[in-house]
Amino acid sequence: MAGAQELGRTDTGSRIIKAAPDVIYRALIEPQAVASWRPPQGMRGEVLAFDAREGGIFRMAFIYEGDSGHGKTTDNADFFDGRFAELTPGRRVVELITFESEDPNLAGTMRIVTTLGPVDGGTRVTVSCENVPAGIGQDDHQQGIASSLENLAAFVEV
Repeated sequence: MAGAQELGRTDTGSRIIKAAPDVIYRALIEPQAVASWRPPQGMRGEVLAFDAREGGIFRMAFIYEGDSGHGKTTDNADFFDGRFAELTPGRRVVELITFESEDPNLAGTMRIVTTLGPVDGGTRVTVSCENVPAGIGQDDHQQGIASSLENLAAFVEV
C-alpha cells in the first residue's frame, strides 16, 4: 500500500499525570517549561524561538549530554523547527515539526498531537506522533516519548 508508506508511521505514548489539564496545558505552551520537560533522558533542551499561538512558530535544540555522536543535525544535537497548528486550552496541542538534517531519512514534517483528558486523580496525557521520519528508530522514539511524559509529570505534579 503506497499510501500507507507515504503517511509514515505513528508512535504513541500515554500517562496519567497528577495535575489538572490547565496546569499541564500551560507546561505545553510556556517556553521555559518545554525546555525543561520535553528533552528525553540524556538530553537537555534549548528554546531558540517560541511563539505559542495558533500559527506561531518555534525552534528548539535537544543537546545530548556527553559525546553521543547520534545527533540528527550535528554530532551531539538535534535542531528542529515547529509550528503550532492547533491550541485548544486545557485539551489539545497540535504541533508540526521538521528536523534540520542532511539525512533524507529524517525529512518530512512530523505531526505531534497532545491530548489532555481529565480522569480520577489527574489527567491522561496522550502524545501521538504521526508521519515519524524513517530515520527515527521506533523503539528509541517510544522510549523518548515515555521519558518526556515522565519529565512532564515530574515538572507539574505537586
